[in-house]
Amino acid sequence: MNPSFHKASARQNSGGPSPVPGRGGDRENQPRADIAKLEVDIIGLVDRSTQDLRLAWRQVHRTEPPAGLSRDLLIRALAYRLQEQTHGGTSPAQRRRLQTLAREFEKGSGSSDPGIMLRTGTTLARQWRGHTHTVLVREDGFEYEGHHYRSLTVIAERITGAHWSGPRFFGLTKRASALIGAEAGR
Repeated sequence: MNPSFHKASARQNSGGPSPVPGRGGDRENQPRADIAKLEVDIIGLVDRSTQDLRLAWRQVHRTEPPAGLSRDLLIRALAYRLQEQTHGGTSPAQRRRLQTLAREFEKGSGSSDPGIMLRTGTTLARQWRGHTHTVLVREDGFEYEGHHYRSLTVIAERITGAHWSGPRFFGLTKRASALIGAEAGR
């Protein structure tokens, strides 16, 4: 086996795309020919000249590549784009989360703790006054009692009749006192 082929296929298969139905990331249902073509295209990037790579960047991104971008990064970025076209890109929920983190970072209020990230299909359960309430995490929000919600806080308020932090209500955040106690013990 050619060493560059091995590296390219290992890089492609490590982590892989999300197997979320409808996002093009379901490898089992994807024709083997598409995956083989992708591997050949990625391997072909290595053999192209830097000038050809810059031209490919312009065609894909409709702009000049960033000044000083190394040949290696050009190849990696173009390979990522090829994989994205074949397997599907970032989900809307992931894009929203990244935009939120970027805004926090720009304000200087961002922390390195990304918080708990819920995967699509996860079920949250909370017992409240003798009843168990379950919420299904969807790609575009949450489902509770057959209705769609964009926020856990709205669901928590509907359940309790009072304003609650949705993530705190469902046990997804650490309590402030626990955080303070943990920092004091350091």
